[in-house]
Amino acid sequence: MRAVWLREFGGPEALVPGPAPDPTPGPGQVLIDVAHANITFVETQLRSGRPGPFRVTPPLIPGNGVGGVIAAVGPDVDPALTGRRVVSATGGSGGYAERAAVDASALFEVPAGLALDAAVALLADGRTATMLVDAVGVGPGDRVLVEAAAGGVGSLLVQLAARAGARVIGVAGGPGKVDLLPELGAELAVDYRVPGWAGRIRDAVGGVDVVLDGVGGAVARTAFELLTPGGRMVSFGLASGEWSPVSAEDATARQITLVRPDVPPARMRAYTDQALADAAAGRLRPLIGQRFPLERAADAHAAIESRATVGKTLLDVS
Repeated sequence: MRAVWLREFGGPEALVPGPAPDPTPGPGQVLIDVAHANITFVETQLRSGRPGPFRVTPPLIPGNGVGGVIAAVGPDVDPALTGRRVVSATGGSGGYAERAAVDASALFEVPAGLALDAAVALLADGRTATMLVDAVGVGPGDRVLVEAAAGGVGSLLVQLAARAGARVIGVAGGPGKVDLLPELGAELAVDYRVPGWAGRIRDAVGGVDVVLDGVGGAVARTAFELLTPGGRMVSFGLASGEWSPVSAEDATARQITLVRPDVPPARMRAYTDQALADAAAGRLRPLIGQRFPLERAADAHAAIESRATVGKTLLDVS
């Protein structure tokens, strides 16, 4: 089968197309004919050799999220699953390929009426966004600042917060990204690369009740200063290259709650199911900003690292 290999840690050019043996589903596994593979920022970190949630050792085929059709099942797996459209995590590797063997327990069936590429785009980001809005308790009238609001998670957060009745302030880097935010539900869209961006928010809404931090670094610090007493802040990303510098002591001094979700696996599955159901019902729309053929995985990683992307980046495999 066609695949993309990471034979040694390095830049995007370390991702090299090449043949690989077809995987065989073992006990409790299924074989997926992959149509689309999900790319996350974490995968660019793993490729470069930086620490991440998975420990990987080259050579390997990267990729932790796929969507496609079940082609075969392993021992002790219901053969009736064959032919079903599914999305699944792979366990940390094996996703950038034409076929992937995954645990049947990790599967999510794609609801009728939801396109497979949309389901793949929601696999990681949909559950994250749904979890964050729930964890921080977004409600009607809340003034919610979403950083990295044109990203995969951020674009979903804008929609979910607006649907919950919040007044959403979307913050993104660059006019092209900012222009996308009103149609997603942002009442105010602000470019954090423009000096004085926080003052514009303060003039418009006075302050904010919730910060959903996807940038980290100086942007997170500035957003924190916009929070009013009793506000909540949760960090989900580090588009700046560093996590939020806000300490627990900083938060306590200003009567701010730093929310640090600790969600059991069963609950995370429920968040994924909810995101897929919402999308199938037309209540949530993943923003697929760019797509690359499988063989151009290196270009996809380079685009993400250049911060030129919007929404979700997918590899189209078939």
